[in-house]
Amino acid sequence: MSNPSNPRGLTATPAESEHATALIAALNMIPHIEGGYFVETDRSALVMPNPYNPTAADPTRTLSTLIYYLLTPHSPIGRFHRNKSRTIHLLHKGRATYVLIHPDGSMETYVVGHDVAKGEKLQWIVEGGDYKASFVDAGEECLISEVVIPGFEYTDHNFMATRDELVSLIGEEQAQEWDWLLSKN
Repeated sequence: MSNPSNPRGLTATPAESEHATALIAALNMIPHIEGGYFVETDRSALVMPNPYNPTAADPTRTLSTLIYYLLTPHSPIGRFHRNKSRTIHLLHKGRATYVLIHPDGSMETYVVGHDVAKGEKLQWIVEGGDYKASFVDAGEECLISEVVIPGFEYTDHNFMATRDELVSLIGEEQAQEWDWLLSKN
């Protein structure tokens, strides 16, 4: 790993490829605050009581939400973040690596892709409370859908705020390997 701040050598290109630009336009996607692009395609009309912190101002959640999410060579990283809700992921095309940090500090990494004989995943679940990050290798794209249950709300989402937080969860040695996936904001 030659560059500790970006050990896989991921770089942004000056502009999206023609194919990525066409896909982003066809799906009406916009830049996502985590990195990559997204569009919400469904928000259930059914609601349920807010299971996290019901208040008079925030008493309910939609039953579920659905988005497309795309990583590209221009925007190859989804930074460490977590949701309170469970997220079901479904792969449409491409490959990516996912890094999960569970609340107990244990970690999981795996590749999502179409080569299931080699252990790549077509579907995967990230439980509420787990931090996740994702990235594509240079020149790659990855298009997925995410179903969030109960439905996604920004008030139920947060980025891993600091490197100190990362160290407290996984220790200094592993933090050195993965801190390049922290939010830059």
